Amino acid sequence: MPPAWLDAALGGVLGLVVGSFLNVVVHRLPAMMYRGWLREAADNLMAADPRMGVPVSLWDLVFRGQRAAPAQLHASAAAAGAALQALPRLDLLRPGSRCDHCGHPIAWYENLPVLSWLALRGACSACRQRIGARYPLVELATGVLFALCAWRWGLGPTAAAWALFAALLVCQFLIDLDTQLLPDPLNYLLLWSGLVAAALGWTVPLASAVWGAVAGYLVLWCFFHAYRLLTGKEGMGYGDFKLLAALGAWLGADHLLAILLLSSVVGALLGGLLLLRGRLAHKDVPIAFGPFLAGAGLLCLVLGPAEVRHLAPFAFPF
Repeated sequence: MPPAWLDAALGGVLGLVVGSFLNVVVHRLPAMMYRGWLREAADNLMAADPRMGVPVSLWDLVFRGQRAAPAQLHASAAAAGAALQALPRLDLLRPGSRCDHCGHPIAWYENLPVLSWLALRGACSACRQRIGARYPLVELATGVLFALCAWRWGLGPTAAAWALFAALLVCQFLIDLDTQLLPDPLNYLLLWSGLVAAALGWTVPLASAVWGAVAGYLVLWCFFHAYRLLTGKEGMGYGDFKLLAALGAWLGADHLLAILLLSSVVGALLGGLLLLRGRLAHKDVPIAFGPFLAGAGLLCLVLGPAEVRHLAPFAFPF
């Protein structure tokens, strides 16, 4: 059996490589989602045209033939659809990485985690525009988290499962911070992989994982509807429900209270600080809650189960 430090080193190197890919996911996945939503909107606004695979338009479904669609609606939707169709392909693999400023294709030796950024002094080799420090920081953070998983559990399926947990939370943290979106594909992958890992005996007992997922979703679902009834406003998005459910599936029901306390207290303190410093115009400006949930989940991974339970005054009795 290799020593723990060697496991950690190998895990860290893998984490650096995965962190480089996470930067791509964080940058491209929201753009892919926006494209999909615009394409769906254009299709739904089209007048009924069986030749285009749209037997009934959204307009017809809403107005039931009581009001004709404006003549310009079809033309606008068709123009939007054509413009979207003309866009170059965008997914997590293609096109290759390139500079956001000048479009310079990034060679493989310019894409080495952390090292290339340092060698290029944080600037594009073609146009010399600055490359944000967040890219190497994400790579370093992912490397540290993977090294921790490998050191704690050794190189095996348990460490791989928790490394996946960490990688998905890093993505959700950054995407919600940038866009106030928590993509369903990542939330669902996090949720189902947590339940599968529990069923295979790699994480928490399966009963705790199932109850954690159920309670995690219902707690924020109830808060959402209670807040809306009292204020007439929506306090959070459905993505937050799903993310807490996923955290419950991975960490178990007895971690939920600690996660909620950590994320809520930090969120309230940060919101108050931003308000006092004038970074928020008023108290009703929305602040993404997902980064605080994801950050609390990562803290649970770093500290370990026993220490996290001490952060809450009591635990859910499941």
